[in-house]
Amino acid sequence: MKNVLALIALCVTVSFQTTQAQDFPDMDKSPMDIAMLRGDNNQALIRVIYSRPQKKDREIFGKLVPYGKIWRTGANEATEITFYVDMMLNDSKIEAGTYSLYTIPGEKEWTVILNKTTNRWGTSGYSQEQDAVRINAPARTSPATIESFSIAFKPTDNGAHLMMGWDDTFIQVPFKKA
Repeated sequence: MKNVLALIALCVTVSFQTTQAQDFPDMDKSPMDIAMLRGDNNQALIRVIYSRPQKKDREIFGKLVPYGKIWRTGANEATEITFYVDMMLNDSKIEAGTYSLYTIPGEKEWTVILNKTTNRWGTSGYSQEQDAVRINAPARTSPATIESFSIAFKPTDNGAHLMMGWDDTFIQVPFKKA
């Protein structure tokens, strides 16, 4: 009986030490997130996959993210947007499929770009010839500081506004069902 108790105590000790010895990697400084727009019957309409960099007391637009230069619209890989149905972006029809979402931030307006090339790290390999559509969206001042770069959908009668914001700035991109 003593041997059985000793064996159990040994197993518990080894198990506890193994659990305590695990070393987990650091968390991603710009964690990945998803924004999803669903329609009637919960069907998927648009999905955006992006990484969320943090402000961390930094000056963002015009400094960390320069004005007038192509931006991956987040961190890490280029932001990816998937349309499950054909949509309209202003007067341009966007066919169902997956695109990279780039922006060119400006002080007063941003250029929003849907590019046909996907699976890119940041802006490496970006080619303007692969742009499916470009539109301009006014830069707006947010009522409160946005600590983490964020993307969300604001539903409308026939689609949604894609909202993107960070620091003290946000834009709205209007999508309508085709």
